[in-house]
Amino acid sequence: MNTSPWIQIGLFLTVLFVVAWPLGRYLASIFDGQLTRRFIWLDKFEHGFCRLIGTNPEEDMPWQRYATAIVLFNVIGVVVVYGLQRFQSELPLNPQSLGDVSSDSALNTAISFVTNTNWQGYGGESTMSYLTQMLALTVQNFTSGATGIAVVIALIRGFTRKNATGIGNAWLDLSRSIFYVLLPLSFVFALILVSQGVIQNFSAYQDAKLAEPFEYAAPKKDLDGQPLQR
Repeated sequence: MNTSPWIQIGLFLTVLFVVAWPLGRYLASIFDGQLTRRFIWLDKFEHGFCRLIGTNPEEDMPWQRYATAIVLFNVIGVVVVYGLQRFQSELPLNPQSLGDVSSDSALNTAISFVTNTNWQGYGGESTMSYLTQMLALTVQNFTSGATGIAVVIALIRGFTRKNATGIGNAWLDLSRSIFYVLLPLSFVFALILVSQGVIQNFSAYQDAKLAEPFEYAAPKKDLDGQPLQR
C-alpha cells in the first residue's frame, strides 16, 4: 500500500493543529478590535477606509442588514467579473489580443469565483487577458474568501451574544479579513514563489522551441473508430 497519501494527510493535520491556536487568537484579536486598539495607526487607517467607502465602523448591524450588505457586495462582484470578461478585447493589458469571453462562460466564471468555487471551464492563458486575471479572478480570490470569513464571524457572534441586537459591521469585517488576514498571507506566499523563480510581467507570451522536436502521429483506427491493435 502506498504510504505517501497518509504521510501527506498526517503532515497536513500536524500543521493544522500547530497553527490553529495562534491563528485563532490572531483572528479573535482582529474581529474583536483588539488589534486596532493596540496599534493606533491601524485604527486610523481603518476609520479612513470606512469613511472612503461610506460606512460607519461603529455601526452594529442587525442580521438582516448584515446579510443584505454581504449579498450586495457579492452581486457587485459578479457584475464586475462578468463585465471585465465580456469587454476584455477593448481593455488594456491584453498583449495577446484575446477576444471577449462568451456570455455563458463569463457568467459561469463570475458566479464560480464570487462563490469561491473557482471552477474553471476555460484555458486561463488562452482565454483571459492579464487585466481580467488580475482585476477579476485574483481580486475575487480575496473578496470571496473574505466573505466566507465574515459570515463565519457573524455566525459566531450570533451564538455568543445573548442580548445584543447586532452581529457586527459587514463592511468592517470584510475589510479586516482582506487587509489583516488574506493580504499578509498572500505576501508571504508571493515571496516563496519569487524565491522559486516564478515571474510575472505584462509581456506577450513567448514561444519556446523544443530541444528535441517530434511529430505526434495519431493512432490508426478501424472502420468502427477503434484504435488498431499492433
